[in-house]
Amino acid sequence: MTWLITGGAGYIGAHVARLMADAGDEVVALDDLSAGFPERLPATVPLVEGSAYDGQLLKRVFAEYDVTGVVHLAARKQVAESVAQPTRYYRENVGGLATLLEAVAGAGIGRFLLSSSAAVYGNPDVDLITEATPCLPVNPYGETKLADEWLVRAAGRAHGITTVCLRYFNVAGAGAPELADTGVFNIVPMVFDRLTRGEAPRIFGDDYPTPDGTCVRDYIHVADLAEAHLAAARALDTRAGSDLTVNIGRGEGVSVRELITVIGEVTGDRRAPVVEGRRPGDAPRAVASAARAAEELGWTARRGVREMVESAWQGWLHHRSS
Repeated sequence: MTWLITGGAGYIGAHVARLMADAGDEVVALDDLSAGFPERLPATVPLVEGSAYDGQLLKRVFAEYDVTGVVHLAARKQVAESVAQPTRYYRENVGGLATLLEAVAGAGIGRFLLSSSAAVYGNPDVDLITEATPCLPVNPYGETKLADEWLVRAAGRAHGITTVCLRYFNVAGAGAPELADTGVFNIVPMVFDRLTRGEAPRIFGDDYPTPDGTCVRDYIHVADLAEAHLAAARALDTRAGSDLTVNIGRGEGVSVRELITVIGEVTGDRRAPVVEGRRPGDAPRAVASAARAAEELGWTARRGVREMVESAWQGWLHHRSS
């Protein structure tokens, strides 16, 4: 087996590449380096610089490395940006995936793993979100990820490709300081950024119908997420011709206020958060049912929220001291 990981030098991609290489798989990373860094990859993983949506490049890479499976992580992923630039999101996330799948089918590659998102569900009013919960995305990003799933499954049926779609919940933490997320788009680095600048963390709305009034989310350690990819890759080897869609979360809810409290304990900066108005589209609660992942992949998250925050903080300090 040789796996091509698109977006392989990115935050999640580098964790997946390192784990799969450590597990003995042959891995090659493809990344345009718009958000990735070559130094994240181990020396044993070759990096091809370029777009995952360049059909001619894909043909060359598939042939040169004798690729037999693809893990597709490259995508645009910011909700607010998708609202401002919907045509870009559809063009790159959906149109680009169509180009990739055409190249996969043309090369006779039989295994495909898609990075999807809990954003496909929108704002369901349920205690635990299962894979059977209706998908009603509320922003262009979520719409494109749902369309990506449809496209992957259709291509799988048409071309005999075994497929898995992993619906991530909220990813945090770092498997090693040098692999940490360097962007300031998700809640943990956003709070770190505020504290580093001497400002109080922000809470957007404290009047939700939750125990402390703040939104409740399911947070997953990126190292657990990487292990889920490895488990899914193994499942692709044993489920020829099938498709599988799986939530990747812990099945436990943590409120924004609870998370900020943990961040304060880890960083030693316990300043009180300031409460601002709600953001449009934020669901009161979004927590995964993780039962199918355990049943179908034999995978269960092993790391808790404090470990996520501690590892993320070490990474934050590492990248700002180097």
